[in-house]
Amino acid sequence: MITTELLELTESGLFCAAGNFFIDPWNPVKKAIITHGHADHACRGCKKYLASEDNEAILKHRLGSDIELQTLKYGKKLYLNGLTVSLHPAGHILGSAQIRIEDKGKIWVVSGDYKVEPDPTCTPFEPLACHTLVTESTFALPIFRWQPQQDILDDINNWWETNRQQGRTSVLFAYALGKAQRVVAGLDASIGPIFTHGAVEHFNQCYRETGITLPSTQYVGEVEDKRRFQNAMIIAPPSVDSVWWTKRFTNMSSAFASGWMQIRGNRRRRSVDRGFALSDHSDWGGLIDTITAAGAETIWVTHGYSAELVRWLREQGLDAKAITTRFSGEIDDTED
Repeated sequence: MITTELLELTESGLFCAAGNFFIDPWNPVKKAIITHGHADHACRGCKKYLASEDNEAILKHRLGSDIELQTLKYGKKLYLNGLTVSLHPAGHILGSAQIRIEDKGKIWVVSGDYKVEPDPTCTPFEPLACHTLVTESTFALPIFRWQPQQDILDDINNWWETNRQQGRTSVLFAYALGKAQRVVAGLDASIGPIFTHGAVEHFNQCYRETGITLPSTQYVGEVEDKRRFQNAMIIAPPSVDSVWWTKRFTNMSSAFASGWMQIRGNRRRRSVDRGFALSDHSDWGGLIDTITAAGAETIWVTHGYSAELVRWLREQGLDAKAITTRFSGEIDDTED
């Protein structure tokens, strides 16, 4: 067990004894503050939940409409047993939040997952100064440096247009929550119709309910005439990349949108025609810039290339250590 005067890492996750709450626990607990709605951060079965307002539709879809959920606007302060707690935009997916905790003048920030490049499907990341920062490290290697997202989205649309001209169906695999909606928001709907896997369409609806504008999409299961798929864009989670699911699309071209496409050879291993390096996590530069802006005296690093990032931070003279959690970084978050 790692302990400090404010947070400890327990068998159920990060626990704040002074406030009597967990942050993104991986076992059911009495009170959980949730950074965002991905399955490795939003545990089922907790008695009470606290999350951002924009996270409400996602959490109720994922965990049940009857959960006891308190929501906060970004930046609004909540006072718990002498602590000041507030949620701030993480820029990862819709409703994602950093958890800021202030205790006797000391500030802790648990960042959850985050990205620093804005996109139209969620509130942009907000840099926070603190004394202790808990940061992810999913892509914490210098090889991971993202191209501007508009360049990637233009590449996706150009790939779709080329396929359309050749009479092909474009099947793009993207994680069902967050990545899929970001891709849909960037598609040029004038090229053709957009169809989605059921898991993607469920989360599309959550985004629309929260006020996010997305192009028109339709669940593939509602389509009886398979000829409608010709020239179309199909958005589906990677877990359904199988002959059984894709056999309804004839003369198709496939692609995968993920930060892991930055590594040469991943596209070949995925057996797709194209790979688009689009991630909802910060790249190496974004991580370093965020840590620098925080000005933290202590940095805890979790899930990803944590050992590599800790080593680099220590070489810069910073107090950094890796902590072991059950968070996964970029995952196939298909709704079960």
